[in-house]
Amino acid sequence: MEETGHSYLAAAVEIALLTESDRACWESLARGKDAHFEVERGDDDYETTWRRLLDDERVRGAAARLDGRMVGIAHYLFHASVWSAGRCYLADLFVDADARRRGVASAVIEWVARDAEEHGHPGLYWNTLEDAPARALYDKVGRFHEGFILYTYRRRRGAS
Repeated sequence: MEETGHSYLAAAVEIALLTESDRACWESLARGKDAHFEVERGDDDYETTWRRLLDDERVRGAAARLDGRMVGIAHYLFHASVWSAGRCYLADLFVDADARRRGVASAVIEWVARDAEEHGHPGLYWNTLEDAPARALYDKVGRFHEGFILYTYRRRRGAS
């Protein structure tokens, strides 16, 4: 695979929605993603997320394969937008360390963007850590909005 500007040559990368037969490989990559980002989850969390990825039409999961081996996963969801057509949030994108820098992530982003557009949600966006190694790719394929700040809020349990 070779990356050239905003395009990519990814003939050997195959991407498709997750299916029941993908469970073991998906969970291995999902646990790898969580280990990479130092996130701890219980077995029930993986089961719940797996069911959501297969059963909820708004939440989707895709697998990327090189030479028939699953090497990457993406989790994304469609949602309404107040001022424009629907949007697509790329919640997770993870590529196995052995398959990185081979065009897999670029191919997945392009595939998710196409899937989102085909389903009426042409605005694709995602978040990443400021110091993430993936920033090199994201800065090439995405538009960084200098000056935008992301806030998150979680209400404390029991708060009135």
